Amino acid sequence: MLYTKKGMPEEGECVFCTVTKIHFHSVFVTLDEYQNKQGMIHISEISPGRIRNINEFVKEGKVIVCKVLNINKERGHIDLSLRRVNESQRRAKIEERKQQTIAENIIVSYADLKKEKPEVVFESISKILLKTYESLYAAFEDVVESDASLEKAGLDKETATPLEKVIRERIKIKEVIINASATIHSYESDGIELIHQVLDKAMNLSEKLSIKYAGAGNYDINIVTQEFEEAEKIFADLSEILTKGFEKTNSTVEIKRKK
Repeated sequence: MLYTKKGMPEEGECVFCTVTKIHFHSVFVTLDEYQNKQGMIHISEISPGRIRNINEFVKEGKVIVCKVLNINKERGHIDLSLRRVNESQRRAKIEERKQQTIAENIIVSYADLKKEKPEVVFESISKILLKTYESLYAAFEDVVESDASLEKAGLDKETATPLEKVIRERIKIKEVIINASATIHSYESDGIELIHQVLDKAMNLSEKLSIKYAGAGNYDINIVTQEFEEAEKIFADLSEILTKGFEKTNSTVEIKRKK
């Protein structure tokens, strides 16, 4: 890893740890994000309930996510817990590491392009961008999703322009996709016209929505956006239009999401 945090972690912080030694009542680890920092997990903090064999839960060399319980700064002791990390915290930490890895790979590619040392490039770019962004990945993602300028964020043009090119090659705009289907049958005398009217109204909801006829009264629905909330709102509005458009008529409509 190019990125290491300085000092000591905070109590309550979730950290990546690599298991180095396993004793009968404790596990010793290194804190991957903090240079030369080690910690200890007491057997009572490995897993809830009674533990017969600690090796069933941890292995030497395994990377785990732990929560910092106590820090003795004078002695440099760090007490950790494995069992107090819930699933959402673990997933968030893993996602954070994935993003950090992507950011570091971008730095390495840029450094190769410039024939410079990745560590030096990482340090110089981080020093500037982390004044504005919480992480390098957040800065790089902003370039892709919002067309942000790294030059405006503080980098010189000679660095910003080629770096932004590498970023756009490595990070693609995230897409939220909802696939669904609608089955519509109308037994009104003007049923076909009624269906066309309702579908035309639905199609005007958003350019990010498409509805295609699939035969026998079935329609394929596709919503593609960059934001989860936007996709869900379009689907909710679409469902309302289709439902209300055929109520009080001799028609049936069924809307289903596809897995």
